[in-house]
Order: sequence, then C-alpha cells, then structure tokens
Amino acid sequence: MTQNKSKSPWFWVPSLYLTESLPYVVIITVSVIMYKNLGISNADIGLYTSFLYLPWVIKPLWSPVLELFGNKKQWFLSMQLILSLVFLGVGLTTGLDQYFTITLAFFWMGAFASATNDIASDGLYLIALKPDQQSFFVGVRSTFYRVGMITGQGLIVILAGYLEETFGNPNQAWSWTMIGVAGLMLILTGLNYLATPKVIEERVKKEDEPSFGKVFSTFFTKKNIGLSLGFVLLYRLGESQLVKMASPFFLDTREAGGLGLSTTEVGFIYGTLGVIALLAGGILGGIAISRDGLGRWMMPMAIAINAPNLGYILLSWQQPESLSFAMTAVVIEQFGYGFGFAAYMIFLIFLAEGAFKTAHYALATGFMAMGMMLPGMLSGYMQEWLGYPGFFVWVVMATIPGFLMAYLAKYPKEFGKKSES
Repeated sequence: MTQNKSKSPWFWVPSLYLTESLPYVVIITVSVIMYKNLGISNADIGLYTSFLYLPWVIKPLWSPVLELFGNKKQWFLSMQLILSLVFLGVGLTTGLDQYFTITLAFFWMGAFASATNDIASDGLYLIALKPDQQSFFVGVRSTFYRVGMITGQGLIVILAGYLEETFGNPNQAWSWTMIGVAGLMLILTGLNYLATPKVIEERVKKEDEPSFGKVFSTFFTKKNIGLSLGFVLLYRLGESQLVKMASPFFLDTREAGGLGLSTTEVGFIYGTLGVIALLAGGILGGIAISRDGLGRWMMPMAIAINAPNLGYILLSWQQPESLSFAMTAVVIEQFGYGFGFAAYMIFLIFLAEGAFKTAHYALATGFMAMGMMLPGMLSGYMQEWLGYPGFFVWVVMATIPGFLMAYLAKYPKEFGKKSES
C-alpha cells in the first residue's frame, strides 16, 4: 500500500468523518425529530427509526466485497453522491399524503448507502494511517464524527424550526430542510474528492485470494471473541435507549411529561454549548489513550459515557422551565459521551487487528449497530409504558451491563498508546 504523503491526516480525517456521520445522524436521529414534529407517536418513532439501523447491522454481509474488489475512495464517493439524491427525494416527498411510508423508503435506501460509505471510509482510515496515527487521530475522528451529528441535531434542526415558524407548516419546513441537506452532502462529496489521499491498495495474488467465508471465519475465531462482542453490544445499552427518546422528551408538552421546548430550542441546545463540550471530550479522550493506553482509561471512560444519564432523571422529575438546566444536562452528557466513546472506538480498532482489517472493522461496527438497534426499537414502548421519569431510571439501570463488560473485556492494556520511537 502506498499513499500520497502530501495530504496530512489533519486535512482529510475531519472532512471524511464529518461526511460519514452527517447522513447517519439525519437518517437515525434527525428523522426522530422530523416525525415527532409531523405527529407520529413515540412508539412508532422508536420502532421504525431504530429499524433503520439494520443496514449497519448487516453491512458485514457485503463488506468483503469492498475488501476484495474496488477502490475505497471510489466506493465512498459513489455512496455520498447517492445520499445526496436520497435526501433530495425525502425533501420532495415530505408534503405528500403518504409521506411516512415514502420518506421511510428513502431513508432505507440512504441507510444502505450510508452503511457502505462507512465501510469504505473506515477502510481508508485503517490502511492510510499507521497504528500510532490511528490512536492519535481517534480523538479527531470521533470529534468530527460527533460534529456531524451535532450539525444534524443542532444546525439542521434549528433551520427546520426556523422554517416551521416562517411557513407555519412543518411539512413544508422539513421539505426545504431536507433539500438543503442534499445540497450540503453534495458539497461534502466534492470536498472529499479533493481532500482524501490516493491510496494504492495491495491486492493478493489471485491464487492466494481469500474466500468470502474465510474473511468471516477469521473474525469469529479471534481470541476472547465472546467477551469482545459482549462489550461491543452492551457498552452503550443505556445510551442506545436514551438517544431515541431525548429529543421527544425535550419536544413533548409539559402535560405529557416533557419540557415543552420548540424545535429551534432543541437544535440550539445541541448546536451550541453541546458542540464545545463534545469537542473537548473527544479530543481529550483520544489524547489520554494515546498517552497512557486503553487499559488505564477504560473504566473512567465507561463512567464518563454512562453517569451523565442521571441528569435526565432530574430533568424529568423537576421539569424546570429555565432552558439553562436542559443545556447543562446536555453539556455534561456530550462531554462524557465524547470522552467515553474514545475507548469504544479504540477497542473496535483492536478488534479489527490482523488480516482483513476493513471487513473485520465492518463486522465490529455491525455488532455496534445491533447494540443500538434492538434496545432502540423498544425505547418508545418503554417510554410510553413507564413515562419519562420511569424511563430515564430504566436507562440508568441499563448501564450496569456496560460497566460489567468494560471490566471483563480482554485487550492489551497498552493498546493505543503512542510509540516512544
């Protein structure tokens, strides 16, 4: 493998992971806010938007195709172009009578394209950077991935809220918002075409080319694979449910147990101080592991990603009218998430070590998506059954398996530590 050395990772890692996260957050998270604004129930929102995780769960089925054929850069540029067209389709059909079914179909197509984009983008990261660079840039990578999420949850939602107030029609507001997302994706695709390095990927000789089955079997025969997959599935068990119901909680009326915030206010909360906290947490997390290794920081980071969920219990009990209380809870949660997620990402990189890194990383992230999908599908029903206060107590209880697996997981304690040389 050779690459264009003139392109620093500082130049292309941020744009690549911003473009990886933006379609993901629009499909998985912003769709929640959109459907809530358009009158869909929490139970249906939780079920159908969580089911959109499925392409990320099953993406390992086609990840060997990207491992064995084609160029990673060509793959992700093609998928990003398709995503631009998908969001345009959502924008043009939001005002139709059968908008829920039609937009879900577009989101489904976008989910498959986004999952494929993830495989190719992660593959370029793994083959273009040395191991110590991967550890150092995991903070930058995670941060800009989350910046893309905040762009969706923050700026895009603020835009939708502003257009809703301007037009007085949520369908029209979300139509123009999604058309804007399509334009943004097109711009980012062009940026990645110019910014990402040209990598010539080494290909094995035809007679030595591994079979589709071998790519999979070598993953499931890794040492301690059971414990590793338990960690991947359960580390974010609480977060997987919180993320689906946090925005509905902010948007629901106070009579329904929510905080009664506007769409613009919800976007403002995530898009201002939340961004700063996320940047700080993500960068510090990557630096900490790069300095001391994963073993030193695993449990502190597990605490950081889970403990802030307690803030939502207080918010649901008190239902404070001041926006500052909600902002404080989000700031603490975003900082903790950015910091704690660094350990998760480094563990996934460790799990992909060895032959077939791209396919094995896709397998690991497929299980990561399963850990978000299955609990998320039940989150709306749990919330409607328990109410918001009871639901957030349940979310905190659901963090216990994550702590247990963080303690039991097996990995080199120095993994991720920057080489002294």
